[in-house]
Amino acid sequence: MGTIFKILISTIFVNNYVFAQFLGICPFLGVSSKVETATGMSVAVTFVVTLASIITYYVQKLLLDPFNLGYLQTIVFILIIASLVQFVEMVIKKISPALYGAMGVFLPLITTNCMVLGVAILNIQSGYNIFEVITNAIGASLGFGLALILLSSLREKLELVDVPEPLKGMPLALIAAGLMSIAFMGFSGLV
Repeated sequence: MGTIFKILISTIFVNNYVFAQFLGICPFLGVSSKVETATGMSVAVTFVVTLASIITYYVQKLLLDPFNLGYLQTIVFILIIASLVQFVEMVIKKISPALYGAMGVFLPLITTNCMVLGVAILNIQSGYNIFEVITNAIGASLGFGLALILLSSLREKLELVDVPEPLKGMPLALIAAGLMSIAFMGFSGLV
């Protein structure tokens, strides 16, 4: 139980995939303009990362390792992730057309979100068992969601502030993300 808790706290705060490992930056910056969209993207990423991690773990252990096909890991994992994203896109379109419309082009970004692939590969490289894989996936997703929602709420507040013209929009978002990354470094002694 101690290892599970350590993995969870580590992936959310200490080794946050966005702030410490710089994975998932494209959707992090692209979808962080509104809290509602950021929340929807966080839920979708959590579902995809968790499911992709479980499936890729079993594919690695039951197919790639026994048949010495480890060199196909990246290609197989990308195909699994792309299929899952298509599934999530269909579900969101059916369940919540408003959220689907709000996410627009950013929903397919989950396919190219390197955090999803990074979590799947790092689970295998770390030698995690299935419980640790699930914990790492959920922790990574929660950390991504935390970063995304924090930045989106900050960007909504910054729209109301008078800033110099060259800093409006993405430059100010990058500065805010950098400062948030520095703030998250304060958690480094936690685990």
